[in-house]
Amino acid sequence: MSNTDDQSKLSSASDQKDQDVPFRSGFVALVGRPNVGKSTLLNACLGQKVAITSPVAQTTRKRLRAVVNTDHSQLVIVDTPGLHKPKDALGKELNRAALSELEDVDVVAMLIDATKPVGRGDEWVAQHVAACNAPFKLLVITKLDISNPEQLNAQLEAARKLAPFDDELAVSAVEDFNVDGFLDIVSAHLPEGPRWFPEGMTIDSTPEDLVAEFVREKAFLHLREEIPHSVGVVCNSIEYPNDDHAEIDATILVEREGQKGIVIGKGGQMIKTIGTEARHDIERLLDRKVYLKLDVKVQPKWRRDQNEIRRMGYDAGE
Repeated sequence: MSNTDDQSKLSSASDQKDQDVPFRSGFVALVGRPNVGKSTLLNACLGQKVAITSPVAQTTRKRLRAVVNTDHSQLVIVDTPGLHKPKDALGKELNRAALSELEDVDVVAMLIDATKPVGRGDEWVAQHVAACNAPFKLLVITKLDISNPEQLNAQLEAARKLAPFDDELAVSAVEDFNVDGFLDIVSAHLPEGPRWFPEGMTIDSTPEDLVAEFVREKAFLHLREEIPHSVGVVCNSIEYPNDDHAEIDATILVEREGQKGIVIGKGGQMIKTIGTEARHDIERLLDRKVYLKLDVKVQPKWRRDQNEIRRMGYDAGE
């Protein structure tokens, strides 16, 4: 028998094996306390930055769905706001948005920071995870890159007591350690089904939503000691005058006049820094040069105003 015949038979056997593997698809919710690494893990799974991150708790305000396609599965991973004790209408709405994602998903992954002791906040999140109807519940210990083995073992021991998890693993999304392992475990426990989204689709957010988020991320990073939670961002418009450029108009909202001065900075330096750094991310997102116009507006007590919360897209929806 010739080598060509051998290769043909091997190829046919491989093709048959692929055909025998069922295609699986479904929805996966990432839940946990603020700043445990949900958005970082989502970005690592997708292989690109779509969810904003910062050291400030409650950075995530909008639910974001990322679509991860493999040869035999499609995972729709849902990044949720960190569950916390709310202090205003915005906080209550963020909690409601996160908890609503537990209602109709195939997998719930509860994330716990390896570097911070398991506490009452984790217990509260775990109660909701235990009560939800998701068929598969996964415990994920995050930030393995900045923890030591003693911390990891202690976290695992404490976390196992929180809820009846079906499986567990530790990851470092920053160093891309065990991210594929996370995808493999989740994929194996999705139901058989079709692709819910086209293969070329990676997220279900609009460009306007992502622009607002990238601007807010840079504001959080540079203002985290002063006023981050008072900052909201609205993308007013995106225009494409030609194939190579985009013109974007966005507004940063704060609650007090003094905060407006901090955001603008001495000689306009702070808002220039925020705009420049945000523009780099937006250019990668849109794959074109961007002119970004930023204004700052005072909107007193907007975090307590349900209409403003809804206008910025931070509400949980119906």
